[in-house]
Amino acid sequence: MQTDRLIEIRRDLHRIPEPGFQEVKTQQYIKKTIEEFPQDNIEIKPWRTGLLVRVTGSAPEKTYGYRADIDGLPIPEETGAAYQSSHKGFMHACGHDFHMTIALGVLAHFAANQPKDNLLFIFQPAEEGPGGAQPLLESEEFRAWKPDEMMALHIAPEYPVGTVATKPGLLFANTSELFIDLKGKGGHAALPHLANDMVVACSQLVTQFQTIVARNVAPLDSAVVTVGKISGGTKQNIIAEHARLEGTIRTLSIESMDVVKKRIESLVSGIETGFDCAASINYGANYCQVYNNHASAERFMAFTRNRENSVLVECEKAMTGEDFGYFLEEIPGLMFWLGVNSPSGLHSSTLDAKEEAIPFAVQLLIDYLEDVQKK
Repeated sequence: MQTDRLIEIRRDLHRIPEPGFQEVKTQQYIKKTIEEFPQDNIEIKPWRTGLLVRVTGSAPEKTYGYRADIDGLPIPEETGAAYQSSHKGFMHACGHDFHMTIALGVLAHFAANQPKDNLLFIFQPAEEGPGGAQPLLESEEFRAWKPDEMMALHIAPEYPVGTVATKPGLLFANTSELFIDLKGKGGHAALPHLANDMVVACSQLVTQFQTIVARNVAPLDSAVVTVGKISGGTKQNIIAEHARLEGTIRTLSIESMDVVKKRIESLVSGIETGFDCAASINYGANYCQVYNNHASAERFMAFTRNRENSVLVECEKAMTGEDFGYFLEEIPGLMFWLGVNSPSGLHSSTLDAKEEAIPFAVQLLIDYLEDVQKK
């Protein structure tokens, strides 16, 4: 596929970001694009708002899977680009427009040039939440075409175009959403003794959370507890009856995730007692760690290291989360970072990834998938 066409696809997809399991226009666009490719060796199965696309090999001994996530984020875009999001309040601020375009570019090549082994392209909904990987793994559609190995990439704004970064073993953290509701007794601001102020209770809880990592997680382990949103009250002179915290937990070990959650529950219980209120905790979407299979990662790294015009970085593990980890729990494979050289980071309203990374990644993956089929 020509670079101009890849850029056109990326910009089309960038205009129509949709939340998880609501990617109706995105699914339609991907399907319509695939219909432009030679169809002799292609089979397509829809799964909810995603798609599974199998390319049948000429003499298949294995199936290689490649996943691209397809949902957007509830972030109003501020890039000022001519192809800016047309869906108010939503943006492809995590590079999923890149991920989809790259997958379509690789698929176009193998649709026209039949591979030896089967290839499965997975256009997965709801990576940003509530999590599409786990239910997809359990679906009949996926089980019928289950691959022997899996791959995925994620754009990395901090790396230059032409750079690939990954490592064997742990790459991304275990993650959990965190939602806490506190309910007390509201009242007049001038009569605080007759009310239970949930803004004060909420503030105390946020402050107490800062002790969890410092005093409950082993110093040689790592964890993050971040409260990203606080809401409560209705007016400046009314004591708040209700307050809500929304945040995230990140840990490098499953054991530490359990420790952090138990400590959160203990602190919330203390707030209930101390402020005579009721509290509820919801952990929302939980993603397991992304753990690269050593053999798969080392093979890909060796290939990339020896390839012209590619720079390989053996990176450190990160506290980012990705539901691709569920695939890697069951199927050997790897994920890698793709450099896109943006001054703004992931989940930023001004993320401006360099489109030159798209043809680079397409050719890299074509070359690698052809190479592994020779082994």
